[in-house]
Amino acid sequence: MKINQIRNATIVVEYAGNKFLIDPMLANKGTYPPFPNSPRQDQKNPIISLPTSIDNIISNVDAVILTHLHLDHFDDAAKEALPKDIKMFVQNDEDANEVKNAGFVNVEVLQENTVFKEIQLVKTKGEHGRGEILKIAGQVCGIIFKHSSEKTLYVAGDTVWYEAVREVIDTHKPEIIVVNGGDNQFFEGGSLIMGKDDIYEVYKAAPDAKIIVVHMEAVNHWALSREELKSFLNEKGIAAHVAVPDDGESYVF
Repeated sequence: MKINQIRNATIVVEYAGNKFLIDPMLANKGTYPPFPNSPRQDQKNPIISLPTSIDNIISNVDAVILTHLHLDHFDDAAKEALPKDIKMFVQNDEDANEVKNAGFVNVEVLQENTVFKEIQLVKTKGEHGRGEILKIAGQVCGIIFKHSSEKTLYVAGDTVWYEAVREVIDTHKPEIIVVNGGDNQFFEGGSLIMGKDDIYEVYKAAPDAKIIVVHMEAVNHWALSREELKSFLNEKGIAAHVAVPDDGESYVF
């Protein structure tokens, strides 16, 4: 497999001969207002540019996976750029209806045993924060990829560390794990996605896996920098196990 970090949570996964685009936020730098009640109100989103052209990102994509529909995971630029007949996987009927209303005609709700071109896709649980903020943040999912010719891949999505993430790791024993780890926050409500301590918990649950941390430094409410995370990983002695890619960087497994 090949995993290419694009920007924020947007990644391209080449897996068992198929190319998946996950959580596409494709707008030019500074297109949208900053997320409110959060740091960097002087910086419009996304706060950095794409590392390559939209055409390069969406070229030859076999399917798109949307873990949820927040702007930084599926934006107007993606809706415009993607072919309306492309295969779209979403987490629930509510999201399916919204994607169909945007003009997409080949939309499927992920299940716990969805099969796409002989690849098993398993929808997993996630919690987009802790406590009261969950009511605002809404439902999210992650996804497991399985195929006889590939290592098992777990894309956790916008979730903090909690028991269901451990259960996914214990059940499926993924060898590659992609986590969203920018510790994004509003001024109130705490972490919306994983911070460094959450990432350390993922490592302890899957010490033999390769962990890739994305969703960093791309939208205004990030709270954990790549530099700070790398320092933390070095302190814990786990830098060899956890990759913190720059935008445009890719890995082959």
